[in-house]
Amino acid sequence: MSRRLASSRPVKAKGAAVNWTTVAGSLASCVIAIAATPAARSPAAHAKNGDTHAVGQGIEQTLDCNDSTLIVNGTGNSGNALGNCWAVTVMGSSNTVVADSITHDITVYGWDETVLYRNGAPFIWDRGREMGMTNRLQQVPG
Repeated sequence: MSRRLASSRPVKAKGAAVNWTTVAGSLASCVIAIAATPAARSPAAHAKNGDTHAVGQGIEQTLDCNDSTLIVNGTGNSGNALGNCWAVTVMGSSNTVVADSITHDITVYGWDETVLYRNGAPFIWDRGREMGMTNRLQQVPG
């Protein structure tokens, strides 16, 4: 019995042909683009661990923000935030927050929410208004 080790027919390549010059060029372009991109600068102030949460119904509190985020969740809560808050987030309905200062942002989900602040220039994101609900978010004289 005789065995044939090699075929006399040409081998047909399967799959798409790869042009290695194109691959190397694309890779080099990516490396250059990444190296040329400057690193993003970090913000001047940073949030701290230990955010303050006020959760419930009809709660009246005076809180120290301590450069952290104040999160109010519930209905009919009222709070005075002393010091600087990194951010204020309010969820629910008919909550009122009066803050001395807010550094980063005010985010409100819900209806009939009021957030007043004396100092700072926070980004205001009223998610309730996006859905047709009325909220009051504004700076007041200090």
